Amino acid sequence: MLAFTIRRVSQSLVVLLIVGLVAFSLFRFVGDPVENLLGQERTVADIERVRTQLGLDQSFPVQYLNFLKGVVTEGNFGVSYRQGRPVADIIAERAPATLELAFVSALFAIVLGIGFGVYTAINRDGWISNVIMTSSLVGVSLPTFLIGILLIYLFAVELGWLPSFGRGETVMIGGWSTGFLTTSGLKALILPAITLGLYQMTLIMRLVRSEMLEVLRSDYIKFARARGLSQKAVHYRHALKNTLVPVITITGLQLGAIIAFAIITETVFQWPGVGLLFINAIQFVDIPVMATYLMLISVLFVSINLIVDLLYYMIDPRLKADGGAAGH
Repeated sequence: MLAFTIRRVSQSLVVLLIVGLVAFSLFRFVGDPVENLLGQERTVADIERVRTQLGLDQSFPVQYLNFLKGVVTEGNFGVSYRQGRPVADIIAERAPATLELAFVSALFAIVLGIGFGVYTAINRDGWISNVIMTSSLVGVSLPTFLIGILLIYLFAVELGWLPSFGRGETVMIGGWSTGFLTTSGLKALILPAITLGLYQMTLIMRLVRSEMLEVLRSDYIKFARARGLSQKAVHYRHALKNTLVPVITITGLQLGAIIAFAIITETVFQWPGVGLLFINAIQFVDIPVMATYLMLISVLFVSINLIVDLLYYMIDPRLKADGGAAGH
C-alpha cells in the first residue's frame, strides 16, 4: 500500500508540473497584458517600465520557475494585473461561491443519479423507468449553457419563482461567505445547481443502471435468491454494494468536472465564483489569475484521481493481489 501510494503521488507531481508548463505557455498567445494596462497615450518607455515591473521582460522558463517558486515557498500566486491585489486574496473571496455551488450540484448528481439508476435497474420494464430514461436524454444531449437558459426562461421569466442571476443575500461566518443561511441565497442556488449537476447526474444514473443490471445477472446473485433472501436484501445488500465499486472512479472524476465546468454555469447565471473570475481574466489577459485558476483545477483533478485510486486499491482485492505479486 505504501509503495503504491508513493508511486501514485510521484506520478501526480509530474502531471502537475507538465500541466502547469503547458497552461503557462498558452498564455503567451492570449495577448499582451501591457496593452490592457496602459492607455492610448502610452509611450515606449511606459511599456518597457511596466513589462519590467511585471517580470514580462524575462524569458518564459524564468517566469514559470519564479511562479512555481512563489507558490511552493511562500504560497504567493502573484498579483492580479487587473485589480492590483494578491491573486490568493481574490481567489479566497470567490472560492466560497464556487464551492457551495459545486457541493449542491454534486449532492444533486450523486443522490438522484444513484437513486434513479438503482430504480431503473430494478424496475427496468416499468413505465416510470422508461420515462426517467427518456428524460435523461435531455441531460446528455443539450449543452449546459442551453439548459441554463431554458431554466431561466421557465422559472425566472415565465413563472417568476426563482432569480435568474447572482448569488442572493449572503452572510459571513468567520472568513466564509455563505448563502445557505438566507432564503434568497438558497433560492439563487437552485437553478445553477441543477444546470451544473444535470449532466453528471445523468451520467451517474446510466452507469449505475448498467452496472447493476450486469450484477443482477451474475451467479452469486442467483445463488442469493436461491437461498431465499428477500428482494430487498439481494438488491441493496449484495447487488448495490458491488455495483458501486466501478462507479466510484467515474463519480470521483465527475466531482472534479463539476468545479471545472462551473465556468459555463457561472457565466450564464453571473454567479460570482472563480469560474466567472477566470472568464474576466481572459478578457483582460490577467495571466496570474489564469495561471492560478488552471493550477488549482489541475491540483483538484489530480488529488481526486489519487484519492479514487487509493480507494479503489483498498476496495478491490485484485489490485492488492497484483501489487503484492509485482512487489514479490
